[in-house]
Amino acid sequence: MAETPGDLLDRCQKAIGYQFKDPSLLAAALTHASVAPNRLASNERMEFLGDSILGMVVCRYLYDNYPDSLEGPLTKIKSAVVSRKTCAEMAEKLDLPSFLFLGNGITSRNKLPTSLAAAVLEALIAAMAIDGGLERTSEFILQHVTPFIEEAVASEHQQNFKSQLQQHAQKTRGVTPVYELLDEKGPDHSKCFEIAVRIDGRRYTSAWGPSKKEAEQKAAYNALVDLQVITAESSV
Repeated sequence: MAETPGDLLDRCQKAIGYQFKDPSLLAAALTHASVAPNRLASNERMEFLGDSILGMVVCRYLYDNYPDSLEGPLTKIKSAVVSRKTCAEMAEKLDLPSFLFLGNGITSRNKLPTSLAAAVLEALIAAMAIDGGLERTSEFILQHVTPFIEEAVASEHQQNFKSQLQQHAQKTRGVTPVYELLDEKGPDHSKCFEIAVRIDGRRYTSAWGPSKKEAEQKAAYNALVDLQVITAESSV
């Protein structure tokens, strides 16, 4: 016996662990433009809303849980977590693409586009928020997004030696590192900069870089090595 739309909605609700009070909202979130009578009847508007809700929940989580991180690193982490790639991964883990109502032109493909998988997650988030409120939706989002946040934080932390050094200096000495430009060489279009970092009066091993930003990262790396916070095998 062929699966009915109602059966599909039931399977989807079991997969996501949420029972809709108004199942028509879930049906709308799962309706792709290829099968809708018009684009207003598809999940595109819900996708728009869900994208904003996802971003808001992730931003609030980062703000609350990483009080020592500045705007720049937090923005990078947020961008990685709410990217199409990450949203598609979350959607695939929940098997959301298999619940989509699709037109024949798309169902004939072997694999659905990443953008489509990401879109259905965002649409589902919007439908859940409308149906059950932001608090319940936030719980759902964080249940599935937190591992991706932790992965992005670890990646950013490992690559950002300045951030590591600042956190170490503030935690152990209550001071903020100061970066000093010691020298610069080369023509205006191809300069190199020598920068050292000073912490609590001590200057650490300087470093050269093709930009001040890169030289500061390398100087921070040198200081972390000097302080034995990381080993010299860490890549810059």
